[in-house]
Amino acid sequence: MTAPAATQSLKLAVLQYSARDETPDQRLQWLDDILRGAKDAPFGLVVCPELFLSGYNVGRKLSDLSQTQRGSFAVSAAELARNHRTALVYGYPETADGQLYNSAIVIDSSGRQLANHRKLRIPNGFERDWFTPGGNYTMLEIAGFRIALLICYDVEFPEAVRACALAGADLILAPTALRAEWSFVARKLIPARAFENGVFLAYANYCGQENGFVYLGESCIIGPDGREIARAGADETLLTAVLQRNDIARARERLPYLEDRGDLDRVAIDGRTAPLS
Repeated sequence: MTAPAATQSLKLAVLQYSARDETPDQRLQWLDDILRGAKDAPFGLVVCPELFLSGYNVGRKLSDLSQTQRGSFAVSAAELARNHRTALVYGYPETADGQLYNSAIVIDSSGRQLANHRKLRIPNGFERDWFTPGGNYTMLEIAGFRIALLICYDVEFPEAVRACALAGADLILAPTALRAEWSFVARKLIPARAFENGVFLAYANYCGQENGFVYLGESCIIGPDGREIARAGADETLLTAVLQRNDIARARERLPYLEDRGDLDRVAIDGRTAPLS
């Protein structure tokens, strides 16, 4: 009789950073210090907020501090990942082919770059003055988990999370920069996205203030049943959780939304059967 396969698990950390006026090197040193002092370390994966390298509402610094995918910050982040034996995700302003992208990079525990995601949907406001939208979903695998990477506004579209779930995602990572006025997104919409797709969702936000922006905080880790596994308050903190991949199958068996959706996007409206797009 063969022994049952070991349950796949992932020790996850989400870093909620207080938006201070710090250099990229200072931000990376802060991250190093936090991980050195974390009682649950090492982690399988650590997720930092959107545009962590530069800050979010920082005007021309978005361009001045931009780097290529393999720039100096990525080199230093890779060393940090190796030292702490963790995979690392962080947001940064990426320069490539004469364009500026709101991007997030994934580095594994050996320091190897696994993926680079460019934000798909740019919200109205200052971001449209700076960034070019990306054009591809981003998938990767860590510790047996199939992972999709989205950035902030991306995850607010049900179509985006559904597309990742249908592509096999077990976990959605969403570095973000959510202001306090949009609390509904963190408190209601993010759990709904996890629930309706049967996926884990990790949402890494800022807290504090930055050039007139007041950030909500409330970073969270949500289970595939929509349950809140961990949630931050309004202060800088490190959220941790151990994700069990078996929980995904249980959630989807109980509510098989992905299986039962069928061809709902082609159901007739007023006698027409064109896609609902």
